[in-house]
Amino acid sequence: MAATSPTTPTSAQAVNAGDDHPFVRGVREYAERVLRPTALRTDREGVTAERIGELRELGLLNHLASAEHGGRSLDRGADRRIHEIVAGACFNTWLVWAQHAAVTARLPRSPLPETARRALTGEILLGACISDVRAYPKRFIEARRVGGGWVLSGTISWVSGWGLHSALTVAAVEPSTETVVTALVGVGAHTRATAPLDLAAVAGSRTERVLLEGAFVPDDHVISRQTLERTRFDDIATAGDARGHHFGLAETVLRELAETPDPLVQAVATAWRPRVARIRETAYALADEAAAAGGGPHRLQERLDAKVASGEALAALTRALVVARAGRGLTGDDTAQLHARSALFVLVQGQSADVRRAQLAHLAGG
Repeated sequence: MAATSPTTPTSAQAVNAGDDHPFVRGVREYAERVLRPTALRTDREGVTAERIGELRELGLLNHLASAEHGGRSLDRGADRRIHEIVAGACFNTWLVWAQHAAVTARLPRSPLPETARRALTGEILLGACISDVRAYPKRFIEARRVGGGWVLSGTISWVSGWGLHSALTVAAVEPSTETVVTALVGVGAHTRATAPLDLAAVAGSRTERVLLEGAFVPDDHVISRQTLERTRFDDIATAGDARGHHFGLAETVLRELAETPDPLVQAVATAWRPRVARIRETAYALADEAAAAGGGPHRLQERLDAKVASGEALAALTRALVVARAGRGLTGDDTAQLHARSALFVLVQGQSADVRRAQLAHLAGG
């Protein structure tokens, strides 16, 4: 990864300070007591409605909401720390939860339709269906203007947590104006799963393709309308930065390497821990600096370098854990294969064209 000199100071330190927050401590206790011991079973059997209920009781379904809606109003650092903790304990649970958390953070605070109010208070789980916009015009959800609202049609490529949602947050494009309409769509007669995705990674995330069959969305359920150009500008931060789940997964693998009795395996953890810490600090500082600068492509190449480096670190660490456990590391009851498959998912999750080019250029020696 190229050397960087982020101007945002102590970003990683600010995230670590989140460990002192009572809410973050509660999430960590739950993650260690419930999520981590059941991660292999969750991967096999899927995230359950009971699991979502536990997250609701913890306050994780509306932790970023205002106090008015029962939220914790956490800062950026504490929120990152929570993503690290949940992803490190159970990656499948993290994926379903993170989709909801990301979209609730975008909901307008007023006026609120009932669906949005229930999401902000943590009563219901929302699905995130926004990534198909990246493939426009090759593949997208179409928005058509009608009296009093919009009709959305098309196949959503990726819906994690299917069967657990009350509504989906869908980003669709009106082709004639290239306007991106992001709206809340209730799960019901106009939403239908086409087939479960046979995923080799995050198999417990209940991810399916979902067909929207002329779903009507009233105007008060539209979260935003903006140009395709602006949507792609905003997406740079979503796709271009290494994020909390990268480093939560890395911390878990480092922990399991360090707990292995073999001194040589422990040496791998000792060698890689400071490297991961540097990548993390750089990635968070660059992301914070870009956000302060208004988003978009601010120092984008350096941010992409950090994301590529985080993926490479995960690949190396999970490979080391498989090597350390030999053949048993590939059995279904061993976490080595679970973490290795999760690391593969990280390589393609949120993969924009810029991210893919950066990854391939690195692998080609560019």
